[in-house]
Amino acid sequence: MRSLTSGELRELYLDFFRGKGHTVIPSASLIPENDPTVLFTTAGMHPLVPYLMGEKHPAGKRLVDVQKCVRTGDIDEVGDTSHCTFFEMLGNWSLGDYFKAESIAWSWEFLTGPDWLGIPGEKLHFTCFEGDADAPRDTVSRDRWVEMGASPAHIVYLGKRHNWWGPAGQTGPCGPDTEIFYDTGLPSCGSDCAAGCDCGKYLEIWNNVFMEYNKTESGEFVPLSQKNVDTGMGLDRTVATLQGVPSVFDTDAFTDIIGRIAALSGKGYHDSPEVTRAFRIIADHIRCAVFMLGDQRGITPSNVDQGYVLRRLIRRAIRFAMQLGIPDKGLCDVARQVIDQYGPAYPELEKSRETILCELQKEENRFAHMLKKGIREFNKVATARTRDEIDGVAAFHLYDTYGFPIEFTAELAAEQGLTVDRNGFAAAFRAHQESSKAGAEQRFKGGLADSTEATSRLHTATHLLQTALRKVLGDENIAQKGSNITAERLRFDFSFPRKVTPEECAQVEALVNEAIAADLPVTCEEMSVAAAKAAGAIGLFDDRYDSLVKVYTVGDFCKEICGGPHAARTGELGRFVIAKEEASSSGVRRIKAVLK
Repeated sequence: MRSLTSGELRELYLDFFRGKGHTVIPSASLIPENDPTVLFTTAGMHPLVPYLMGEKHPAGKRLVDVQKCVRTGDIDEVGDTSHCTFFEMLGNWSLGDYFKAESIAWSWEFLTGPDWLGIPGEKLHFTCFEGDADAPRDTVSRDRWVEMGASPAHIVYLGKRHNWWGPAGQTGPCGPDTEIFYDTGLPSCGSDCAAGCDCGKYLEIWNNVFMEYNKTESGEFVPLSQKNVDTGMGLDRTVATLQGVPSVFDTDAFTDIIGRIAALSGKGYHDSPEVTRAFRIIADHIRCAVFMLGDQRGITPSNVDQGYVLRRLIRRAIRFAMQLGIPDKGLCDVARQVIDQYGPAYPELEKSRETILCELQKEENRFAHMLKKGIREFNKVATARTRDEIDGVAAFHLYDTYGFPIEFTAELAAEQGLTVDRNGFAAAFRAHQESSKAGAEQRFKGGLADSTEATSRLHTATHLLQTALRKVLGDENIAQKGSNITAERLRFDFSFPRKVTPEECAQVEALVNEAIAADLPVTCEEMSVAAAKAAGAIGLFDDRYDSLVKVYTVGDFCKEICGGPHAARTGELGRFVIAKEEASSSGVRRIKAVLK
């Protein structure tokens, strides 16, 4: 088995599939475009949903990429051996081209081939879909693994919870998958222990999804017009496997980052389980924050949506940095290490270096002020107590409102000879989690871009809005910082140093409505990035790869790189009305608008 660095695995994967006729495409932004159902890009499929549904991709039918992803559902698990908030997903795609036979054969070749990863075949285990009323048992995948050399005893069938990818409770492309696991060598947890078991013996490293169904509004699973392949290999987990280390935090992806934390804190990474966990949380959260701040659609800390998640990560890292005794501004040194390490693969981080460090420092300063308020609140609670214990609900209030971890509250309590009702805190915490989860599931059900007629009109209106803003406020001042479009309204974030006046909003509104009244045609062309630049298209350019992009032109009004759904003519849009203009975060304004 080859011991590869993260960078080597990243390039080897792209090279392998390039040799199989795939076009390398760049990572999409961490902030999904035209998808109000999720806050972040959580999988490689999100930017490609229109193409899974049959739309033609400019780069062809075979694609390969390294996609930046963020998942924060397991944020409280970060600190163990495998959970990360930010991760890189290696993925290859077939959009109506090859299917199960080729996908499985190439996965086996890449994993076991001596010129590639060289993993012994006997170390690999697999799961396949067991079948139900919606779709048959996937014997094709099982038999193909055996043909490639896998032991039949290493293949098990599991149900939808494990081996089905797609929408949960909503419409969209979906289908069975086959998951690939590496046997870590740990002892079995029992006689039923096999691939898919959660005991830690089997580590999932790759997932091949066969998207061949569309779930309709009635709940039926109808065959898609084209059969697609969507695979995902977690880079960190695979590197940990290849390097033979016990956790993702012991790979080269984190070695220098953790080394920087050790130098700043004066502590050893393995001094104690508590110290190890703190090191990992800081390393993970600052890495994730750097990528959020430096993203093409870069965000800043705020109290809503993506900015809220970013703020939570930074403040959590600050709390654990305090526990380790890391001095003020120390986290900026950790961030510099992340930028130095990932800058060659993701040039946007180097370009945004000063912004990243500035925003990180500002958030650290804000939280220092919050800590002072929190300590005053703690003193009130300690004074008002009726016994030698801090109430669990009060302890949770300190955590939820002022960012105090239970350990921090316990330290303050101990200084006054008090204890903390940890059971009461845990109960309040669980109640909060259940409430938050229910709200998140109601609002962000997960993952498929909306391409309805209403959304398409609002998406087109967003293009007109950006051009109108540039005309009224100046091209040099306006840069898109994110958009969120539903069937009811559009929301557009853009860089601008001050409030947009009512008079300026009226000018913007008038320009958009003039373009709508002109009934301009909306046309789409495929061209190279260089040609798009030369044609004056607005967009987030990525020069790392040679590929075609879609450029949408609205009459003589605007030209923009985009992949979302659009109206055929501006006359379809109706009347454009700005409903609200407000601050989104420092240096970023937000406009909400509707079509009537």
